[in-house]
Order: sequence, then structure tokens, then C-alpha cells
Amino acid sequence: MGSLHLTSIRKSFGTHDVLKGIDLEVKDGEFVIFVGPSGCGKSTLLRIVAGLEDATSGSIQIDGAEMINVAPAKRGIAMVFQSYALYPHLTVADNMGLGLKQAGAEKADIEARVAKAANMLSLQSYLKRRPAELSGGQRQRVAIGRAIVREPKLFLFDEPLSNLDAALRVNTRLEIARLHRELKATMVYVTHDQVEAMTLADKIVVLNNGVIEQVGSPMELYNFPANEFVASFIGSPQMNFIDADKLGIAGAKTIGIRPEHITLSRDQGQWVGKVIHVEHLGADTILYLETEKTGLLTVRLFGEHRFDVDDIVFATPEESKMHRFDASQKAIKGV
Repeated sequence: MGSLHLTSIRKSFGTHDVLKGIDLEVKDGEFVIFVGPSGCGKSTLLRIVAGLEDATSGSIQIDGAEMINVAPAKRGIAMVFQSYALYPHLTVADNMGLGLKQAGAEKADIEARVAKAANMLSLQSYLKRRPAELSGGQRQRVAIGRAIVREPKLFLFDEPLSNLDAALRVNTRLEIARLHRELKATMVYVTHDQVEAMTLADKIVVLNNGVIEQVGSPMELYNFPANEFVASFIGSPQMNFIDADKLGIAGAKTIGIRPEHITLSRDQGQWVGKVIHVEHLGADTILYLETEKTGLLTVRLFGEHRFDVDDIVFATPEESKMHRFDASQKAIKGV
């Protein structure tokens, strides 16, 4: 079991409020990801859950037990850091089993748990190696294995893939997703990479300036953002934002439309504009237009399309996919 309940978590450094009253419930077995820009408080919140930082005030409950004054080692959690934090003089097996050894576990139990974790992570042939003999991806798997052997109530991941190259990030992301399915464990994960969040999470928590902007499934946040911040943060390329007055739309301050919800034509459409830049990505073609009505407009077309800089084109948004925001940048519902 590994439920997590945060109530009114606040963290201040002097007069600077980093977290401004966080309320969150993570159910047993959920994969929850904290996302947000640098400095939003996501890593601080994770460290408070782990006990590596003290909350200024508030309550942390794991499986219903209050953890605010409980030492990290007694919270039933295991944490995987951005830096692998492996001991260079120890073998992979010894690195993975060290926490159990320090806790006084029997040698046979340690060996059995290490072997089980190594099998899950395809590390069987590396158990006698030292970290210097491993690739970055293998070292991160060892760090994850070290967490698995502890059989924690709660797994915490602090940007675990940020030190890996693009290909390794994809492979390790798949491994983490598989592990979650196999272990059925509760995982709380911090990342600045929205692709990781969208592909791994059951539930995403979007943080900004020390507060939660929205909590929901990846597609809930994509399709029904609560405000302009969430709309701009989720989705790549970023949503277009247009002054509603320029479009003659009443009852809204700003109109949002995602680049993939705009069609292009060379001879007719709603907004006429000039192509100022084209990105040919193979699977997608990204165009940047300047139009009188919208200003800079980003359009995402699926597949390869031949457009050149200075081409005159016509853009038409999907009316049903347009988002409306009021003067306080909140989404207007029911329209």
C-alpha cells in the first residue's frame, strides 16, 4: 500500500514562499507526475515528501500515518535521484543491496531481492561490475534497482532521465512504465519534460509559482486546460493565443488554438498570412506564419508538406477545438 495525502503544505525560505499551500491526494498504485517551470517548487515538494526538506507547515500522510516528524528512513519511501548517487568502489550488486545491509537484513534476503530486481531491469550480467564500467542508462537502472529492493510503499523520482541522451531517455522511460505495471506501486515523479509526463502519468500535477494550477489525466489537461498557463505548458508546439477582439469574438479575452488544430490551404481560408519559417521533421511539418488577425501563428501539419518561406497561405482553425479564456486567464467552460 502506498497512498499519499498532502494537506496545506507550505515552504518558506525567509520571506520567500516556495510552496503556498499544497493539497494533493495520490491513490495507492497511481503514477503521479509533478511538472512545471524551473523554480515552481516541484522538486522541493518531492523532497518534503521524502523528508529531505522540512515543510514550514502542513501535513504529510503515507497510508494514513502522519510523516511530518518522521525520519526519511522510516517513511517507507525510496528515492531515485537525477544524479545516480552510486558508490564507485562497490559492485552493482552491493550498490543495490547496501540499504538493506545497513538496515540489518539477512544476507540471503538481500541476495534474493537484488537478484529479483536485477532480473526485472536486465542487470543480471552486470552485478559484479562497478559503476565506472557502466553506461549512463545502466547506472540509472542500478539506481532504480536500489529503490526496488527496498520494497517501499512509495517510489519518488527526481528528474531521473535528465542526464541521459535522447535514445536512452526513451528506453528508460519504457522500462519505468513497465516497472509500474509489474510492481503496481505508487510512484511520484518530477520532470520538466512534458513528453515524459504525458506518456507515463496516470495523473499530472501542474505547478507554477508554488501553487497547483491543475490536476488531471494527461488528456484532461490537454483537452480541458483550466487556464492559459496549463494550456501553454501542456502540448508541443505550444498553443497559439490570440486576442479575442481581433477575431471579433465576444465574451472572451483570449482565444487559444493548438497548432495541430489548424488546417492550411494555398487558396482559401479564414486567416491569410505569410510563411516566415518552416521546420521539416519528417513525421510533422511545423510552420510559423504572420497574419494580420492573429500575429505570429504556429501550425503543425502531420507528415511532409512543401511550403517555403514567403509563401502566402490561408489558415483555418477547427472551431470546436478553440479554447476561450477570460481576463483572469481562466478557461471559460461550456463554450
